[in-house]
Amino acid sequence: MKASYDPKTDTLSFILKENSQVVESDEDKPGVILDYDERGDLVSMEILDASRRVTEAQKMEFQIAR
Repeated sequence: MKASYDPKTDTLSFILKENSQVVESDEDKPGVILDYDERGDLVSMEILDASRRVTEAQKMEFQIAR
């Protein structure tokens, strides 16, 4: 999984499945775009206007729940 934040476009992106072709995109909620592959699996997500929607869009923590 990859996550990136672009301060120029204020977009936070999560790539869940690399090298997967997006065949359908859906704006589930305004400003949240979900991308799906040919099997209907979620492969990526974009959050537009991220600095308004996410606490500290330029900072990320990763944790594995046990």
